[in-house]
Amino acid sequence: MIDSRQRSIALLVAGCFFMENLDGTIVTTATPQIAAALDSTPAAVGLVVTAYLVTLAVLIPLSGWLTARYGARRVMLSAITLFTLASLGCALSENLGTLVALRIAQGAGGAMMVPVGRLVVLARTEKRDIPKVMAYIVWPALIAPVLAPLLGGFLVTYASWHWMFLINLPLGVLAFAVARRLIEAGPAGAPPPLDIAGVLLTCTGLGALTWTAHLLTEGAGWSVVGVLAAGSAAALVLAVRHLGRAPHPLLNLRTLRVASFRATVTGGSLFWVVVGAVPFLLPLLFQEVFGWSAVKSGAVVLFVFVGNIGIKPATTYLLNRFGFRPLLVASTAGLAVTMAACALLAFGTPLALIAVVSLASGAARSLALTGYSTLAFSETPPGQLRDANALSATAQQLSAGLGVAAATVALHVGTAVTDSPAGAYATAFLLLAGLALTATAGAVRLSSGAGDGVRAVAKVGVSAIK
Repeated sequence: MIDSRQRSIALLVAGCFFMENLDGTIVTTATPQIAAALDSTPAAVGLVVTAYLVTLAVLIPLSGWLTARYGARRVMLSAITLFTLASLGCALSENLGTLVALRIAQGAGGAMMVPVGRLVVLARTEKRDIPKVMAYIVWPALIAPVLAPLLGGFLVTYASWHWMFLINLPLGVLAFAVARRLIEAGPAGAPPPLDIAGVLLTCTGLGALTWTAHLLTEGAGWSVVGVLAAGSAAALVLAVRHLGRAPHPLLNLRTLRVASFRATVTGGSLFWVVVGAVPFLLPLLFQEVFGWSAVKSGAVVLFVFVGNIGIKPATTYLLNRFGFRPLLVASTAGLAVTMAACALLAFGTPLALIAVVSLASGAARSLALTGYSTLAFSETPPGQLRDANALSATAQQLSAGLGVAAATVALHVGTAVTDSPAGAYATAFLLLAGLALTATAGAVRLSSGAGDGVRAVAKVGVSAIK
């Protein structure tokens, strides 16, 4: 059973996860206001978002080594402090250069908060209790991207862009106080030497890939994007080759030998891309094609959030009752169906029907991501937990960051093959549905007993029959 301390630590990590994800998307809403206030252009202000996301992608792989070297408590408290102080600095920035620099500092703090906190939770949790604690941790990643446009619009309309960063101050102070009380001070370890070559290759590849995604969303020329994409792919190929051979790699790819963990890194990453694309694409459809206001479109997209939360109380029961493979097959296919349904939405579609589709999409997202996040560590040996956590966090952050780029590319394809805005969005949603079905195909290949070690398997029913 999960005790109150475990639950509190899980909620602490959830709160940190919420801050990290919210800051990755909320700033987009205030781009025009920030540009005007700092005497810059909206295109240049895009660096404020990209610098943060690139820093997350680059530094998350280091979380495992830093935790082993300095201890979880020291790294966690330092990360929360850095994130909070950088947030204050962002609010006080008077020029774009300062703001971008502080966003990099903020990203450095965010990159450590969640992976380290999740490792603390998993290290003291019995296998059978992992579904419950992961249900606590996953929800902020689902809520933040959906809530960000509406919250950002509200703050810009009734306050100022500075409050997008200032809201982190009370949250950060609270998180620090709770972490200081709950996270135990373990001895600093003596890990193997830092894999310098792995750091250079991995961080270069991940940073370049994230930057490529930014250029795609900004409409950069295909030649520039192609060159950068090729460079990032080359760096990542070299990184994988190095990580597979190094005696003490930055990211231990040997953890992928565990079939259930490998399935979450592959299929789960594809699913994360679709999840990251939806909160970007739906509001654009509502505003550009339906002619809705930003407030109305943001309010309707909140039904995705309602679906996320509404299914949460049943998630653990469903996992225990049906198992991981059936649940992941159903939820990934469910997201594909709702994406196809979004392709059929039109100006005259009843608002209630749009809300139902959004609600179903949110429920499917929540079930699958809780399932993937739990399955990832269900069969991972305790000795590989830190390595698996670092690799999982890296793949998750990269996939979530690529969501908007995937939506942008899908929309470009739609624009190229159709002659109407509505047709372009329909094509984009159908492409995302296909990507979700790719995750379904991966879920089908899971073994029937995958993840049973963390389930309260229907042994109850068997004993009742006996």
